Amino acid sequence: MDTLPYGDTYRPGYERTEPVLPRQTASGGGRRGARRGGRRRTRSAERPEASLRRLLPQALVVAFLAGGTTAFVAEDKAVELSVDGSPRTLHTFADDVSELLAEEGVRVGAHDVVAPAPGTALTSGDQVTVRYARPVRLTLDGEPHQVWTTARTVEGALRQLGVRAEGAYLSASRSRPIGRAGLALDVRTERSVTILADGRARTVRTNAATVGEAVREAGITLRGLDALSVPPGSFPRDGQTVTVLRITGSRVVREETIPFAVRRAEDPALFRGTEVVDRAGRPGLRRVTYSVRTVNGVRQRPRLLASEVVRAPRAQVVRVGTRPHPPSARGADRLNWRGLAQCESGGRPDAVDSSGTYGGLYQFDTGTWHGLGGTGRPQDASAEEQTYRAKKLYVRRGASPWPHCGDRLHS
Repeated sequence: MDTLPYGDTYRPGYERTEPVLPRQTASGGGRRGARRGGRRRTRSAERPEASLRRLLPQALVVAFLAGGTTAFVAEDKAVELSVDGSPRTLHTFADDVSELLAEEGVRVGAHDVVAPAPGTALTSGDQVTVRYARPVRLTLDGEPHQVWTTARTVEGALRQLGVRAEGAYLSASRSRPIGRAGLALDVRTERSVTILADGRARTVRTNAATVGEAVREAGITLRGLDALSVPPGSFPRDGQTVTVLRITGSRVVREETIPFAVRRAEDPALFRGTEVVDRAGRPGLRRVTYSVRTVNGVRQRPRLLASEVVRAPRAQVVRVGTRPHPPSARGADRLNWRGLAQCESGGRPDAVDSSGTYGGLYQFDTGTWHGLGGTGRPQDASAEEQTYRAKKLYVRRGASPWPHCGDRLHS
């Protein structure tokens, strides 16, 4: 038999020989010796046919054993089995790879690699390799992956998974072994990022974990209210452009008026269309605080921060007339009242002279107005009521109350 590699000195059991004992010879005389010698002579004197019949079965047994030994030797195979990089040479009667692994207690999973494949027939001299797969929790450029590798080091796993590692950040050294339990590996490949700041563009090659780190690597410092166009904690992508926002801000306090409400109440003592202000309204006052910012030199819309009411507004109270107008003032209906109003007040019912004494279309003074049945101020009454009171005044006194414009009544 040839000597196998790796110093194998295995010798099958069927090749072992037992020591031959020395043949016993007859010794001594007497009847026992003569009796034994007689028996030997008797046997040797038997006829040849009888001896042949006795030896034939023994020959058949010897021939059968010789044939079985030849078949036994033919089934024995010398193979090399390498399990996860540890080779050894062994003899086996397994017919295929699956039987060999079962004999040796080698269990394989779905991700493990066996070459030749399980079920492949075995012959003497074959090499069988088993490589166990390891789980790797790979975070590649911020994206998590669950992968399997049969490599036994980080560098081999990166090569097997096709990960470009030149210039990359690795959370574990390339030479670190990967055990059967696997490991967690963070890989950040080198990327190109452009930073726009202060009117300049800076492009850096980086394996930074965040945009903020890439900005610092570009030599750019953020101050005060400065910000970035993307969240500083986000992952920088290859080819990404990030803008630095230079921000200045201040607070501005303003006082703003609060409009007053108007409450109206019907008054049957006043003619329709007449409104009398019983209490003048007063606007309120509000103090408002705004945040004013400029971004890269551009002023932004103010943002409201706080609002405080300094003085509440006071509502205005108005009485509204509901009394029907009288039909007319006899003797004055056909006069040119529009012409008189245009001359006296420019045709404005709420007109007041510069002294504040006269008001309305026909410039009544308060005493005259009240004497004609009016209430409040004449300029607060409707145009219809003012014209009606003017007609009553004309019936009493003619055109004399309007010395400069009275002749318009007859034009």
